[in-house]
Amino acid sequence: MTTIVVNGMERRYDGDPEMPLLWYLRDELGLTGTKFGCGVAACGACTIHLDGMAVRACQTPISAAAGLTVTTIEGLSPDGNHPVQAAWRELNVSQCGYCQPGQIMQASALLKETPNPRDEDIDNAMSGNLCRCGTYPRIRAAIKQAAKGVRP
Repeated sequence: MTTIVVNGMERRYDGDPEMPLLWYLRDELGLTGTKFGCGVAACGACTIHLDGMAVRACQTPISAAAGLTVTTIEGLSPDGNHPVQAAWRELNVSQCGYCQPGQIMQASALLKETPNPRDEDIDNAMSGNLCRCGTYPRIRAAIKQAAKGVRP
């Protein structure tokens, strides 16, 4: 039996401990904001926080989350007004939107660790999150804007 806290709620899972956390979140808990992109942790669409750190849920077995706290895009802010989410809306970052939950989760982890990131910090942190629509300039601008509203 694996016990994890997902978005503030304790959950128990009694299945294959090697199942990717992505499938548990989506299929078992119905938290479909975390997206399947590539399945090999190369695109970042499945980015979540595991004890506050950005990780790829498609390559993280549920056993690796045992006793830890998982935060998905649904749990980032109860009202959807985390500074990163607000900046994304204000700057119209999304185009197709598929990758954006992963982008937002990666950006919020960056700002927690580096409250006033330089362009180089943003580029390094976000390099593993791909956007087919090429909204990278808006992503960078939104991260800078969100940094003004995020407290360490």
